[in-house]
Amino acid sequence: MVAGVRDNEGMSTSTVAPTSPLRIGPHTVQPPVVLAPMAGITNAPFRTLCREFSEGKGLYVSEMITTRALVERNDKTMQLIRFDASETPRSIQLYGVDPVTVGKAVRMIAEEDLADHIDLNFGCPVPKVTRKGGGSALPYKRNLLRAILREAVTGAGDLPVTMKMRKGIDDDHITYLDAGRIAVEEGVTSIALHGRTAAQHYGGTADWDAIARLKEHVPEIPVLGNGDIWSAEDALRMVRETGCDGVVVGRGCLGRPWLFADLVAAFEGRTGDFVRPSLREVAGVMVRHATLLGEWIGDESRGVIDFRKHVAWYLKGFAVGSEMRKRLAITSSLDELRNGLDELDLDQPWPSGADGPRGRTSGNNRVVLPDGWLKDPYDCTGVTEEAELDTSGG
Repeated sequence: MVAGVRDNEGMSTSTVAPTSPLRIGPHTVQPPVVLAPMAGITNAPFRTLCREFSEGKGLYVSEMITTRALVERNDKTMQLIRFDASETPRSIQLYGVDPVTVGKAVRMIAEEDLADHIDLNFGCPVPKVTRKGGGSALPYKRNLLRAILREAVTGAGDLPVTMKMRKGIDDDHITYLDAGRIAVEEGVTSIALHGRTAAQHYGGTADWDAIARLKEHVPEIPVLGNGDIWSAEDALRMVRETGCDGVVVGRGCLGRPWLFADLVAAFEGRTGDFVRPSLREVAGVMVRHATLLGEWIGDESRGVIDFRKHVAWYLKGFAVGSEMRKRLAITSSLDELRNGLDELDLDQPWPSGADGPRGRTSGNNRVVLPDGWLKDPYDCTGVTEEAELDTSGG
């Protein structure tokens, strides 16, 4: 655990946004902070790290799980949905475009007690998802969205069903207000909106005004905001400016699992309690992260190899030479990782300007869609025939 340096320079209690507890079905999330599902990132080890820093406060969602893979009990998928005994509530995000398969997956989760909360992904912009009509492409087909939500809510029984989406496919095909109304009508418990279109991917600036408009449009259920939350101050500002009921944090916590400690402190009015770890403390978190991955995978080397993608995020802002960064990013054992870290100037304090964009920042991309997808926003004939043929394992 990072003790860190506490920093209250320039902060005051006037920055605190008063909030009510977020209610997701029977679950109370206080403070109203949610870890966004990220493929290859928000596995059980990373969720454990984030929860440790927040002392268990908040909601931590699994990686995106493909419904067909879950129904077929794909081995990799069954590992991805394993939760630590201390995780509560257990939260799974599902991706699917076939209402029947989505319904089967949700009923499986409910009947086998695999989770306590189900989130549906309508926000992923990557081509392998949108080319089949999934993720951020799907809400354009209003009737298909309604059918999926109806099957999910019906199959879930007492489990709450939420959804995460984007503004739309591009500026000419905005869908979030229609999708929000459909969600309310079909019994969805809350909605998270990423303030970008699919075409924007992760580029440009998130449109927080859209989050405010959605909140006004669907006052019946909680609305959570997502996009460009790089610090606890950003989260407070989003709540103040949009009126949203909570925040969903994705790329902002890459290499910064202690951001959740900051978020808890911020929403509790303790803005002087933000964590500013030294490089020595960051190195300790890096080793723990890699260790947890090895234990989860069941192989130390594979765990360290999986950890490699996190190295640059953890070291951002610190004075670490490019050759050492490359060396740390090709380690294959815990000893190799520890030895490399021990060679750094570990007494470096938290660097100014270390926060800010991390992860994918590409934008202005053409959205890959099924043939004829944009011809009619209501006609779904034939669009799901091949959508669930592949098992991606999440």
